Amino acid sequence: MRAWQLVSDGEPADVLKRADVPIPQPGPGQVLIDVLASALGLPDVFQCRGTYPILPPRPMTPGLEFCGTVIAVGEGVTTAVGARVMGTAAFFTGHGAFADKCLASATSVWPVAQGMSAAEAAGFTIAFHTAWLGLVRRAGMRAGETVLVHGGAGGVGSAAIRLAKALGARVISTSGGAAKTEVCSHAGADRAIDHLSEDWLAAVLQETGGRGVDLVYDPVGGEMFEKSLECLASEGRLLPIGYASGRWGQVSFSDLNRRNASIMGALGGGGWLPRAEMVIMHQQLLDLYAAGKVKTDISREIAFDDIPEGLTALANRGVLGRIVALHR
Repeated sequence: MRAWQLVSDGEPADVLKRADVPIPQPGPGQVLIDVLASALGLPDVFQCRGTYPILPPRPMTPGLEFCGTVIAVGEGVTTAVGARVMGTAAFFTGHGAFADKCLASATSVWPVAQGMSAAEAAGFTIAFHTAWLGLVRRAGMRAGETVLVHGGAGGVGSAAIRLAKALGARVISTSGGAAKTEVCSHAGADRAIDHLSEDWLAAVLQETGGRGVDLVYDPVGGEMFEKSLECLASEGRLLPIGYASGRWGQVSFSDLNRRNASIMGALGGGGWLPRAEMVIMHQQLLDLYAAGKVKTDISREIAFDDIPEGLTALANRGVLGRIVALHR
């Protein structure tokens, strides 16, 4: 079968090689997926560069997110062969989604909503599961609260904007450039701030009458996360979602204490919650999708052969929303 194999550390176009590899077989608790579409993300870029926390031995096939059809199951799996699912691939075994077939844990696949395209489904799981776990479960966001979403034009950020608005929050977003602020506004942000042309921190404080925001949802990290504490309201919550800037942000305990503030981690995958609770969460998200309140923001659909080029565009911050590879 076709697969993009990661052979060393470096930039995607340099270290991803097209190869013909054997079809993997599902082990206990696993399913084999016939991949229809795969979504590209910064974690895939970080894997190429060798900076991602989970790095299986080379050569390996990367690719975290997919939509596809279950074509075989391992021991102990009750998922039906033929089921159309979305989810996260078992890339840590070396059999990720940038291939014709991939492996996934049966606990990491989810039903696809009626009417949802393969491209939409491929980019849905991580972004919206993380948004729900962060905003709802971890931070306990309430209708009427004000949420600041950094990196709002990216797939993770736009999902957080859409979910927060669907659940009744007021949303302020930051992004870089007019095209990206337009994406944020289209996703539902009440105020979209271009951090390249204005002082985003001053703008947030002005927008909130000096009070600050109740919650910061931050996939960017670094300095942006650190400055966010300065616009956090008393008893506010900081959600470090990712580090698109290249590093996690650092804040002091004394500053947190002074504001009665909290930092809350939120990881959408990894099986940290009981499957039964995740099933309920996923169905609530599908209900919001069916009601037209959330959707995957896709900027580009590309061919399977163009995955390295798509990852390069992501690495260069040249993508608005999600970029998805169609495998058929």
